[in-house]
Amino acid sequence: MKILTVLTYYRPHTSGLTIYAERLAQAFIQRGHQVTVMTTQYDPSLPLEETLDGVKVIRVPALARVSKGIIAPTFGWVATKLVLQHDAVQLHLPQFDAPGVALRARLFGKPVVLTYHCDVQLPQGAFNRLVNFILDFQNHAAGMLANHLVTYTQDYADHSPYLSHYAAKLTPILPPVELPESTPEARAAFAETHLVQKRRPVIGMAARFASEKGVEVLLDALPLILKKYPKAQVLFAGTYQNVMGEQAYSDRLMPRIHEYETSGNWEFLGNLTPQQMAAFYPNLDVITVPSLNSTEAFGLVQIEAMLNGVPSVPSALPGVRQPVKMHGMGVVSQIGDSQSLADAILEILDHKEKYRGDIPAIRAAYNPDTVAQKYEELFEALMRKK
Repeated sequence: MKILTVLTYYRPHTSGLTIYAERLAQAFIQRGHQVTVMTTQYDPSLPLEETLDGVKVIRVPALARVSKGIIAPTFGWVATKLVLQHDAVQLHLPQFDAPGVALRARLFGKPVVLTYHCDVQLPQGAFNRLVNFILDFQNHAAGMLANHLVTYTQDYADHSPYLSHYAAKLTPILPPVELPESTPEARAAFAETHLVQKRRPVIGMAARFASEKGVEVLLDALPLILKKYPKAQVLFAGTYQNVMGEQAYSDRLMPRIHEYETSGNWEFLGNLTPQQMAAFYPNLDVITVPSLNSTEAFGLVQIEAMLNGVPSVPSALPGVRQPVKMHGMGVVSQIGDSQSLADAILEILDHKEKYRGDIPAIRAAYNPDTVAQKYEELFEALMRKK
């Protein structure tokens, strides 16, 4: 099968959406399919065309950026050519260009499956309200044109204003999660480099430094944690400088964080490679996902941590709370409540033995090959209908 995957950002850009798309594309390749990823050349230094791990990547030149979206005038022309050349189309939303691609797929008789990653809630402001309105319109147009929709969990679908419109053609499929094996030497080297004076316990957070991620909730919870564990250390993995649209948020929180950096209670790690992430997780005592709104739909890092025996403390957002509820490895905290977050983290640190899950079962449920097979079956069923 020739599968066309379309999304705004792809590798080397790092986010939960791009990691999902990359893992799924590679799993399709391993199952014998041909995969083309159509995306934007958001960075002019990136090649317009290349092959990454067997996946053909075609980048459409970008003219400008609007908020977190990309304006690429030739996107439609390239999409017309590529849709004709493929058997099935997978769209990753949110995406401005999705309805045009979905329309071409329907006109050319190619099944189109829309993977909906999250609702978008941009920060307050007149311009962001306009962007949200346009993106909602585009997403709904794509949803109406798509043959089928996929999201991570039924819990998220039940609470999403967007997905509630498409319940009749919606299937939950758990996301693909895998990490390379980490050696004892790599884990020890990571600890030697990043654990200040062998500090314990270690609280992990892996995310972009963005307002929806709830960094301030962890920041407010930290004094409560430090009362009991004065040597506790936060390791923050992910982009934390020059994050698109987040400068004001960064400016507000960084002075407080710098104080904790000075005392050894906080360290920014920046973006880590998959191999580095594989060494990061085993050095944690707990990971937290204190997200504040439905821009977060699941939190793939929770599963990555659980595969390394590390429990999670997510917020009670629909979808985000599901890994803990399904696998029992952690405690759910109240949304935006620093006291609740501190209490949940302390509960795990005090009783880690209570939060050990069935790691082989978790690994099997999120195996990329398993996820790719479910998509494959969905494509084949839609093609039979055609």
